[in-house]
Amino acid sequence: MSQRYEKEYQQSLAEPEQFWARAAEGLEWDQPATRVLDDSDAPFYRWFAGAQFNTCHNALDRHIVAGRGEQDALIWDSPITGQKARYTYGQMLERVSAIAGVLAQMGVTTGDRVIIYMPMIPEAAMAMLACARIGAIHSVVFGGFAAPELAKRIDDATPDVILSASCGVEPSGVVDYKKLLDQAIGMAGHKVTRCLILQRDIGRCELTERRDVDWASAEAQARPVGCVSLDAQHPLYILYTSGTTGLPKGIVRDHGGHAVALSWSMHNIYGIEPGEVMFTASDVGWVVGHSYIVYGPLLAGATTVMLEGK
Repeated sequence: MSQRYEKEYQQSLAEPEQFWARAAEGLEWDQPATRVLDDSDAPFYRWFAGAQFNTCHNALDRHIVAGRGEQDALIWDSPITGQKARYTYGQMLERVSAIAGVLAQMGVTTGDRVIIYMPMIPEAAMAMLACARIGAIHSVVFGGFAAPELAKRIDDATPDVILSASCGVEPSGVVDYKKLLDQAIGMAGHKVTRCLILQRDIGRCELTERRDVDWASAEAQARPVGCVSLDAQHPLYILYTSGTTGLPKGIVRDHGGHAVALSWSMHNIYGIEPGEVMFTASDVGWVVGHSYIVYGPLLAGATTVMLEGK
């Protein structure tokens, strides 16, 4: 392994365009890049310039076409509540397409920002993929952040819609997400007028009239939507730093280069092959959760595991 890694590493330095062009061959592109690395405006580099791509298509749709529709895509385990669930690639696609339809009905279009403030439940991953499906830019806010921190991120991202849940479960007990969300919206200068709220039986909440939409009802009535073909440089997500040294800073990742790097890492760093199971002890509110709970395993055709209340 060490010799192979050293060879790959040296190739990546000596021939970066050829190296990453080969890495990109494992994904499906709506339109190939006209230039793998555009350095014409250095130090502002563009990977896969001219390419058209969609991360959700590569994480779900293409695997079903390849015959993995009945394979588990996501396993959810909530040890504190004793609940467990499994979702195949086919089931994930069905729900993600419907949630994307809900967002579209709420007026979300390509380029709009959507904040996701949710516990570690399957719908959090589905929400991320639904945003990617229609080209909306998601910003997941870690559920451990209280109202003032959520408000700062609302003001910076200026989302059109916030997706949340009535509550979450931690070893310390039930966390009232809806209360924290209401407080944050009240604190923020940017006023959010639409929220999609998932009611959970362990702690239901009151919906705010004319602002909040019931998730289950909206999803049941939604018209599923397909993937939007996007410029490879189109932002996939904004994820904020902790803000311990000032205001949180938004880090932007794109669709094309991000997917290529993650896909390459799944095989070459973690040794994960299609059909295998990967567990990452993180949270979708952090970059590791984005990379190796949601996008990385699904891009690789593997099965990912989400643990609530760790």
